[in-house]
Amino acid sequence: MAGHSKFKNIMHRKGAQDKKRSSMFSKLSREITVAAKMGMPDPDMNPRLRLAINAAKAQSMPKDNIQRAVDKASKGDTENYEEVRYEGYGPGGTAIIVEALTDNRNRTATNVRTAFAKNGGNLGSSGAVSHGFDRLGLITYPASAGDAEAIFEAALEAGAEDVSSNEDEHEIWTAMDALHEVAKALEATLGAADGAKLAWKPTTTVEVDEGNAATLMKLVDTLEEDDDVQTVWGNYEVSDEVMEKLG
Repeated sequence: MAGHSKFKNIMHRKGAQDKKRSSMFSKLSREITVAAKMGMPDPDMNPRLRLAINAAKAQSMPKDNIQRAVDKASKGDTENYEEVRYEGYGPGGTAIIVEALTDNRNRTATNVRTAFAKNGGNLGSSGAVSHGFDRLGLITYPASAGDAEAIFEAALEAGAEDVSSNEDEHEIWTAMDALHEVAKALEATLGAADGAKLAWKPTTTVEVDEGNAATLMKLVDTLEEDDDVQTVWGNYEVSDEVMEKLG
């Protein structure tokens, strides 16, 4: 299991799906509101908003919720969210990048620092680990969108740089400034993506052993459960054998 993916099977094991769903909708709403506030409230004129709405639709977020998030921005009565990035070290020498949208930097920083400290890691300074990652665009489609070869051909045609497919999903990587253009081209051939956003892809990965994997998962899970945290990226690899032992 690679560090630039969500711990999907952990979520399945944990239960509490309603709580996860509610948290996910909250994060998606926040991204829609911020995107609408930063640009035009019309998704056809605002690529970031278009991607945010498509991601929300892919997670079956109700249309009313999406519209409320857009309206919140245009009414100007929303909190002033700012994008913040935290970098730190997790168990087993792993590198972790946390991206947040927050209206209170102190609260978010305290929560993130505490999560690292309680789960075998420590928060670093800005730039501490990001030099080990490439900043790229990431578009995800479910495995049902097509077989690996068909997705690869579509991605190549759309101008993507790399594709990684597994039994759960297809990850299509693009140059940072080509994300919106490639996502739009893929939407015409494959339909709306599950997600499309700027991502951190590790240049090298760290294999995490059984002794550190459980603590690492707890760290990532704790971070993702924080309302202010939008995405967690890492350079870890956890083998299927280790996952089965922890299961």
